Amino acid sequence: MKTKDEVMEIIILNRQGMGIRAIARKLKISRNTVRKYLRNQILPSFKRRKQKLSKLDNYKSYIEERLRNSKNLKIPATAIYKEIKFLGYKGKTTILREYIHKIKKVIPEEIIRFETGPGEQMQVDWASFKKGKLSAFIAVMGYSRKAYVEFVENEKLETLLNCHKNAFEFFGGIPKNILYDNMKTVVIKRNAYGEKKHQLQKQFRDFAKHYGFIPQLCRPYRAQTKGKVERFISYLRHSFYNPLITKQDDIDISYLNYLTKIWLEKEANIRIHRTTKEKPQILFYKEQDHLLTLPFEYNYSIPEKFSNQEFLKNLQHPLSIYEKLTKEDAI
Repeated sequence: MKTKDEVMEIIILNRQGMGIRAIARKLKISRNTVRKYLRNQILPSFKRRKQKLSKLDNYKSYIEERLRNSKNLKIPATAIYKEIKFLGYKGKTTILREYIHKIKKVIPEEIIRFETGPGEQMQVDWASFKKGKLSAFIAVMGYSRKAYVEFVENEKLETLLNCHKNAFEFFGGIPKNILYDNMKTVVIKRNAYGEKKHQLQKQFRDFAKHYGFIPQLCRPYRAQTKGKVERFISYLRHSFYNPLITKQDDIDISYLNYLTKIWLEKEANIRIHRTTKEKPQILFYKEQDHLLTLPFEYNYSIPEKFSNQEFLKNLQHPLSIYEKLTKEDAI
């Protein structure tokens, strides 16, 4: 039996005017064979070879679902092997590893957006520049996406608190909650007093009480929890810092912050945001009314002669938001 290509060639040569004898001579086949395929004028049918089933086939849907729901935590192939072996898998780990490596490239990472109401949340993070010699404090309002940026030379606690104060003044108020990752200057130990009751750094805890906001920590291994500030960091780096630094390598930090302020006002906070489809500054007009009022200047050294209760009476903010505290150190 001739292949499809060979039969097609016989038919095409004949339609081009070539006779049976000439086709047989050209293709080095018998004239009877040429007559046979020209008589039928159809291509021969071939049975499709049955695809050999893999021992893993019956477990592929389970493996895909398992990886999808892993919440970005790494699950080794050996652990999945034990699970599917319990379900009846008879194969080896080699084809399992190959399959996991293959589908990890095509299974999209699940993205969950955490939207908050006006004035409810601000996300804060550090970004490193100049190979760690320069840092940027970034604060993004959760509802409007309006951002504040300040370049500094270190990430010490005092610097962090000063950046917070400058951000509050920039926004003209204070959000009810501020979201962080595991900054050493913010948290000493996660869940120290129970689920979501973390041991905060003492001075930072006092700072939060003074300004009236509740510190929150994002879930471990879930960068999307504070995705708003993460995405802004990328935007800051590629749309502002990199283009600027390629033109002027050595730039004074004061001048850099001056240019940053202009960029925030003239570009970053008035662009159409990709998610909200609105300008951050326009949405912020609505959000600003929901912010807490700025208190008096924070004093780093709290007088020892004041008890906690006496000192807190002097604060301008109601303390109802701290009713959830079970201990003074826990939030």
